[in-house]
Amino acid sequence: MAKYILGFVFVGAMAVLAAAPAVLAQQPPAAARTATIDLNTASVADLESLPGIGRRTAERIIEYRQKSGGFKKIEELMNVKGIGEKSFLRLKPLIAVASKGEKAGAGQ
Repeated sequence: MAKYILGFVFVGAMAVLAAAPAVLAQQPPAAARTATIDLNTASVADLESLPGIGRRTAERIIEYRQKSGGFKKIEELMNVKGIGEKSFLRLKPLIAVASKGEKAGAGQ
């Protein structure tokens, strides 16, 4: 009986290992997960690449940026309609606001 159980466990483990490449392929590359998007320079397309941000919300972010003179800190994103605390916490590691010195140094 132990022989059959061991065989069943082995077959199950092989199935998990066979599925692993497909699961790993669905994960974004490490570089994509660590790159941040600057809220003050991002295009609609850049913003839409963020999880949970559709075209209309991306447009609202840009509208807010234009009306307010730009984001001073990332927490201001919660002032945009459609972005609450829960959404902000999900986006926080993916967004940034460059300081004026950084923008000038980048040639902008």
